[in-house]
Amino acid sequence: MGAKYKPNKGCVKRFKVTATGKVKRQGTMSTHLRSVRSGNMKRRLGRPAILAEGHARNMRYFMGVSGKKPLRVAHNRAVKAAQGVEVTETAAA
Repeated sequence: MGAKYKPNKGCVKRFKVTATGKVKRQGTMSTHLRSVRSGNMKRRLGRPAILAEGHARNMRYFMGVSGKKPLRVAHNRAVKAAQGVEVTETAAA
C-alpha cells in the first residue's frame, strides 16, 4: 500500500488557481509599516499577481491540482469560437 498524497495546506491558503490554471498570489510588504511606502506601491501591492509558470507548476503540484494546464480552457474556447460552435462551460472543459 503506497503513501497517500497530502497537499501542502500552506500553499492552498496562500495561492488560488484560476479557471485557466494560472496561479494567483498576493503581494508582500503590505501588512505593516505602510506609512513608509508610497501610494502607488500600496495600490500595486493590493492587487493579486500571477505566478511565473515555472513556479506555478510546482505550486499546482503542492496544492494537488497539477492536472490543470494554463490557458487550456481559454484555448479550447477560442478554437470553438473560431469554428462557430456555441461555447458552454461543460464543452470548454
